[in-house]
Amino acid sequence: MTKVASYDIVFQEVPGEVTLALNISGCPCHCKGCHSPHLWEDTGEPLTTDLLDTLMEKYAGLITCVCFMGGDRNPEEIFRLAKYIKNLSATETSGLSESPAYGIKVAWYSGRPYTPETFNTKTPFNYQLSTFNYLKFGPYIESLGGLKSERTNQRLYKRVGNGTSDAPYEWQDITSSFWRNSL
Repeated sequence: MTKVASYDIVFQEVPGEVTLALNISGCPCHCKGCHSPHLWEDTGEPLTTDLLDTLMEKYAGLITCVCFMGGDRNPEEIFRLAKYIKNLSATETSGLSESPAYGIKVAWYSGRPYTPETFNTKTPFNYQLSTFNYLKFGPYIESLGGLKSERTNQRLYKRVGNGTSDAPYEWQDITSSFWRNSL
């Protein structure tokens, strides 16, 4: 079961978005120098659709994105929950009368070592990645630093295009938006 150790509204995780960051516990990566080693433990409350509904109601009109921070232990569950948010987001009405998730983008920060070439393979895993608007991949390597370092191995991608034959989606690397000299 996927658990959320904490959540908060953040402004820096996804450029240009006011993001509800869900800190997922039980991280199997255990990267040396990790800024959140407390998330290695299996702590917090179960991350259910009921909890997502509550958070969407609570932050309706305030957030533009929901970001799963972690979830590498059970990516299938992250895909399911991301799809749930996207389904709420896709229509103005849902089981919540007026959907508070309407227009909300979805992001996933993962320590997995994927690249755009990996995204383009036709596997069920990669098909599910199209649920997300943003993806951050790459384990934290202390000597290279995080997203703010120009030497980082980590990459943040933004999905562009709408996934139709006229405008197929592709992943644009926006990592440089974290670098001071790119502003």
